[in-house]
Amino acid sequence: MRLRVIDLDLGVAAQEPLRRRIDAGAATRIDAADLACRLRIVASRGALQSLASRLQPGAGGGREITVTFYGSGDFHHLTASLVATVDEDVTIIHFDNHPDWVRFPATVNCGAWVNRALELPQVRKVVTIGPCSDDLVRPELQFANLGAVRDGRIALFPWRHAPSRVWGRYGSTASYRQEGRHLHWRNLADEDWDDFLGELIAAIPTRAVWLTIDKDVLGPQDACTNWDQGELPLGHLLSAVERLAQERSIAGIDVCGDWSEPLFADPFRAALAWFDHPKAVTPAPAALARNGAVNAALIDCFERVLA
Repeated sequence: MRLRVIDLDLGVAAQEPLRRRIDAGAATRIDAADLACRLRIVASRGALQSLASRLQPGAGGGREITVTFYGSGDFHHLTASLVATVDEDVTIIHFDNHPDWVRFPATVNCGAWVNRALELPQVRKVVTIGPCSDDLVRPELQFANLGAVRDGRIALFPWRHAPSRVWGRYGSTASYRQEGRHLHWRNLADEDWDDFLGELIAAIPTRAVWLTIDKDVLGPQDACTNWDQGELPLGHLLSAVERLAQERSIAGIDVCGDWSEPLFADPFRAALAWFDHPKAVTPAPAALARNGAVNAALIDCFERVLA
């Protein structure tokens, strides 16, 4: 396993347990703080190209599986760029409180990156696990890519959510059934987790999987993020990683969902953050320490299952 930190917001690289590993040479730190303002929320093409040039040495080479931490979920769209280096068919397993499936605008942004990933020829499917957010309330009005859900390229499994009001016809899939003008989602909170994981793994169409984890899928007792948060228990997340590593080939892993102060150099991104983020608060040190504890648990899990 090769551990690296893309240091965009000056937070996660200074956090235990990552700082200790960077200091010991067990993890690589890539300085990208100068790009953060042009990558947060919406990525500019130039900033993505600059970041790619810094990640290039050793990226995707050899047999090592690269695990990348990069801070706030405001940067979750970097997943699409990381997956672009995979040279075989792959399924993305996406743990998040938000589906990130917006079709408009068709930019590289944190609410639409799933569609950018699906444009890659090697990405066969994206499986999103854990949403509880309002993105599923009247999703058509929020430009959700329900066509990809209907066609099986996106499978969405909320942790807990009421039926979604829709006008189109989307049939039924393994993750929902349509009754009239509502999509009735499977609520994983009501199911046996081990049974669900067995069904999930059996339905993955590729040998290789990419794991992307946004810690806002967890409750506030486990993580402190820039976004509204879900309810997936940490133990469920860790057991999912273990099962997927046992039964599929891991092509790569990325982790975001740490908190950082949103800083912007332009009013456009600042306005997007103001409308999308929950009311801004500065978390107490004890709240931020939860992220370090969760990252430590994730790294321990990765080191164990990828050994």
